[in-house]
This record gives sequence, C-alpha cells and structure tokens, in this order.
Amino acid sequence: MDLVLVFTALMAFAILAYVLLDGYDLGVGMLMPAAEREEQEIMVGTIAPYWDANETWLVLGIGLLLVAFPRAHGEILGALYLPVAAMLVGLMLRGVAFELRVKAEGWHRELWNWLFWAGSTLAAFAQGLMLGRYVTGFAAGGGYWLFAIVVGASLCGGYVLLGATWLVLRTRGALQAKSMAWAKWGLLWVALGVALVSLATPLASETVRSRWFDFPRTAGLMVLPAASIAIGLWVWYTLGKSDAKPFAGAVAIFVLAFIGLAYSLFPYVVMDRLTIWDAAADESALRFVGAGVLIVFPLLFGYTVYAYRVFRGKVSRGMYEH
Repeated sequence: MDLVLVFTALMAFAILAYVLLDGYDLGVGMLMPAAEREEQEIMVGTIAPYWDANETWLVLGIGLLLVAFPRAHGEILGALYLPVAAMLVGLMLRGVAFELRVKAEGWHRELWNWLFWAGSTLAAFAQGLMLGRYVTGFAAGGGYWLFAIVVGASLCGGYVLLGATWLVLRTRGALQAKSMAWAKWGLLWVALGVALVSLATPLASETVRSRWFDFPRTAGLMVLPAASIAIGLWVWYTLGKSDAKPFAGAVAIFVLAFIGLAYSLFPYVVMDRLTIWDAAADESALRFVGAGVLIVFPLLFGYTVYAYRVFRGKVSRGMYEH
C-alpha cells in the first residue's frame, strides 16, 4: 500500500468535507442581510448545532498537510500567508459574532448580525483567493491575481448556492420561498463564475491546458462539465418541487468540480514544482501518524453523521437559542 496515496486521499476527503459542510453555513451567513430579523433568527438556527464542528474538517485537512507533506505545508502556507490570515480573521469574527449576537439586544444584535455576514464573506472570499493562487502555482503578475480574485468571487457564489439550498431543506413558509429565489440567483452566479474560471484556467496554467484540451485523448473528460450543466438545470427544476433535491444537486456540483480540480493537479501538491511523493514525510512517520488517523478519522466521521441525524428536520425560531 502506498501510504502517500492514502494520506493524499484522506486529506482530499477532509478538504472536500470542509468545503461542503462549512460552505453551506458560510453561505447562510452571506445571505443574512437579505432576510428580515425574524428570518435571520431561523437562519442562524439552521446552522447552530453544526457550524463549529464543521470547521473541524479544516483542522484535520491542514493537520494532514503538516504531518504528511511537511515540505508542501511550508511552501503553500508561506505563499498564502496573507489570504490565510484573512480567512482566519473572518472565521474568528464569524465565531465571535455568532455567540454574542444571541445575548445582544436592540441595535447591538443588528451589529453582530452584520459582523457575522462580514466574517462569513471574508472567509469565503479568502478561501477562493487561496484556491486561485494555488491552481496557478503562486505565479507572480497582475493577471494571475485577477484570476484569483475571480475564483474568490466564484466560490462566494457557490457557497451562497449551498446556503440557499440548505435553507430550502431546513425551513418552511416565507423564508423557504425566499431561499428558492436566492438559490436561483446563486445558481446563475455559479454558472457565470464556473464559465469564467473554466476559460481562464487553461490560459493561466499550461499543465491544466494540456490535461483538458489534448483532443481526442481528453474527449471523455467532457463528461464532467456536461454532468455539471445537467445537474445545475436539475437543481433549477427541482426548486419548489422538492426540499432535499436542490441541496443534493448543489453538493453534486461541488463534488464534480472537486474531481475536476483533483484531475488537473494530481500528482502535484504544488503545481509544476512538487509532487506528493517529493513533499511526503518519511514512511516511518506516515505509519506513526496513520495510527492516530485510524482513531481520529472514524470518530470525527461518526460524530458528524450522528449530529446531522439528531438535529435533522425543519427549524423554527428559538429552537437553538441559549
């Protein structure tokens, strides 16, 4: 068994889990200003039992990067120092606002609601900015930074889509109707963002261009964008007809995008410079860390499944106030 591949798969799963799980609650946070005050209380209630546990997957992913791929950890976080700092500020601001808004009254609660939105938006945009810089191998130049900004804005749209479809799943009445409209807006945002990124990525990276546009060898890969378009149309069609299907479709769009990204990058952990085998720790270290992962990973996965099962169903105002 190639332990490097095993740790690569575990790290990829942890990052995907974080993007999906924390993505929808970041999306809910970004939608807060579009809702009435009573609706905001319900929106917060839909993510209250999960939001802090969702971030555990980010800790696991970064931890695996540190212990299993130490060379890549230093190079990636060194190149992304400012966006990482911005993301952490956003996550901390969101966490503080989430806790204090419950205890605040009057205009203070409105202030914390806006700070909750600001923290969610900053964290989401910073993550997209990091992805844009990472895909291009941290290349210098204004064009590469513009590409990263477009990716950041596109990821915000993706999180809005996840958040809106999550609200469709967890709410009812007027808020659910609003969430359907937000989901359609988010879907259009995602479609535009994906189109722009898909056009720009081959121009920004020669490696990506050769992997996707070497016809006819790569013709089969066109299944991924075709499936993404089909699922996007399906999400649009099911809005108003099903509570669960739009969220499932939004998740599927992210999974397909992640598969495409993994294909574009593998086996590089730093594009065109460092493969996973070059960056990996010694095999003895991987075996030692693997023993801990065998304990932590099932517990984390099991707790996540259990929490979502316990707190399933529609949410009403005041359910999770404390």
